[in-house]
Amino acid sequence: MEMINFNTISDYNDFNNHETLHPLVSVIDFSKAAIRTGRKMGFGLYCIFLKDVNCGDLMYGRNYYDYQKGTLVFIAPGQVIDVTNKTDPYQPMGHGLVFHPDLLLGTTLGKSIKSYHFFSYNTNEALHLSEKERQLVMDLFSKIHSELEVGVDKHSKKVIATSIELFLSYCERFYDRQFITRGDVNKGILEKFENLLNDYFLDEKAQVIGLPSVTYCAEQLNLSANYFGDLIKKESGKSAQEYIQNKVIEVAKERIFDSHKTISEIAYELGFRYPQHFNRLFKQRVGFTPNEYRNNN
Repeated sequence: MEMINFNTISDYNDFNNHETLHPLVSVIDFSKAAIRTGRKMGFGLYCIFLKDVNCGDLMYGRNYYDYQKGTLVFIAPGQVIDVTNKTDPYQPMGHGLVFHPDLLLGTTLGKSIKSYHFFSYNTNEALHLSEKERQLVMDLFSKIHSELEVGVDKHSKKVIATSIELFLSYCERFYDRQFITRGDVNKGILEKFENLLNDYFLDEKAQVIGLPSVTYCAEQLNLSANYFGDLIKKESGKSAQEYIQNKVIEVAKERIFDSHKTISEIAYELGFRYPQHFNRLFKQRVGFTPNEYRNNN
């Protein structure tokens, strides 16, 4: 089946049998939509979906979304969702908030939207709501819809953008709660991250690939880079990049004791293209240059 693209609010409203109250934002009640089957959809819009029925497995990039009833799904412009294995007709149920990037122009939300990393989370990273959280989400959707019914005036854009920003702030809080309630799973990922870095330097991958990147590590653990970074920050208190750099320094200290290798050789073994970059990082983190550290020890 051919992919359908949604680049305007009216496109998505038409698809779901909704009147367009505002050209840049809409609150969707999916029960009003016609019966349909799963299909591939491309979005030029920001979308947050709270579905009340399982409408098939959501293929998000190369992976499946951790999706079920009572789950919030976040989509950013440029993303494609493929609803697979749902060939039988079904009635969509649930609610959604959809807004065009142009709504954010000149607003505080426009400056902060990139900080809401959950718009680029993927596998096993969806937001699972408690019943109390779900009710709060519905209340916020209702308030935004009430503002849309007022009609467009000079205050509309600011009021709506501020309401969406409040909603996204609550989503951040809910994700913080989820990081805690899934603590055992997260600790397992932190342990896997540590083992991944140990093996990376033990197997001499650094000499072939270079320094391990956050993106590489996230991919090896089947996570999106943003979710992985947020999780590591929550669990360790350090950014994923800081964690990697700490591991590099830890391995470097061990290898510096091998006096048969020059500092430049050690730098290349660790994945640095230029020894001076290694010297700079080591001095920054340890307080001594690699040579000074070797001589002092």
